[in-house]
Amino acid sequence: AFTRYIEPRYRDKAVHVVRNDRVDEQVRVGSRRVTFLADMELNFDTTLRPGSLREFLRSLASDDPKEAEAVQVPVDPAFVDREARLALMDSQGIESALLFPTLGVCVEHFMKADVEQTYANLRAFNRWLLEAWGFNHRDRIFAPPVISLLDVGEAVKDLDWVLANGARMITIRIGPARRRSPADPHFDAFWARANEAQLAVAYHAGDTGYNPMTSVFCAQETTPSSHSQSAFQWTNFYGDRPIMDTISALILHNLFGRFPNVKVLSVENGSLWVPYLMKVMDKMKGMGRGGPWLGGYVKGRPSEIFKEHVWVNPYHEEDHVYLASLLGA
Repeated sequence: AFTRYIEPRYRDKAVHVVRNDRVDEQVRVGSRRVTFLADMELNFDTTLRPGSLREFLRSLASDDPKEAEAVQVPVDPAFVDREARLALMDSQGIESALLFPTLGVCVEHFMKADVEQTYANLRAFNRWLLEAWGFNHRDRIFAPPVISLLDVGEAVKDLDWVLANGARMITIRIGPARRRSPADPHFDAFWARANEAQLAVAYHAGDTGYNPMTSVFCAQETTPSSHSQSAFQWTNFYGDRPIMDTISALILHNLFGRFPNVKVLSVENGSLWVPYLMKVMDKMKGMGRGGPWLGGYVKGRPSEIFKEHVWVNPYHEEDHVYLASLLGA
């Protein structure tokens, strides 16, 4: 997805795989290892059996290799081929599906110091995604390309290209971009195009950079692999906190007041944070009424703006009925 589609001049900076003596595969960006995915670096000819998350997490703490092997299955054609996926969707009675990458939303953090490297790799990934899946396949499989806000000019170029190739949704990394709110007017040229296209923007769980930014103050490992994070890190630096920061920035920095046609989707971040964020934004809008309003004053209740512009993908074990009562189904 990266090495075959990247421009030749950036090949030495490509996301690539290195095999060790045990034939495990390590993902690297240039010469730097992508540590966030270390727990997931199985042979890419196999994958985790659907529904095996709890068994997989238990296997990480086990010395018995058979436990890890028990959750692995060969890659099914429907995992990697769009026509096989459509056939499986038909058999399951599924009308349409959103297709998100694992690797594709976890590598930007490891390249963010090099803007050219970042855009070269994400563009390579998007070329592969378009060829292998299509950004919109038969109005049934929607595979959102990944766009970085590291450089607004380059982001606009990428957005124009993916829209010209049929994209209805894009994926953006959770969290700030170059120490700016994603709703900072600095990015208005990008959001104006998204607004005109009535685009949906997905924020998928991944490496947001919160661990190196904050764990250093709490005597925690700053670059843990995804499933080797401490309970403290899971609670504070992954999932709820980054997506709350991002959604509240979009709302309280008035993105939707300026660009009312944009909608956003939270994917694989759960939903426990939703009722708290809705309540606290309504309260703190009043508390902060005398402060600055980046992007302009926010009209109306933030919770109502949330309902109008934000979709939430809950975890399977959460209370979907309660969430629907808050947001609508």
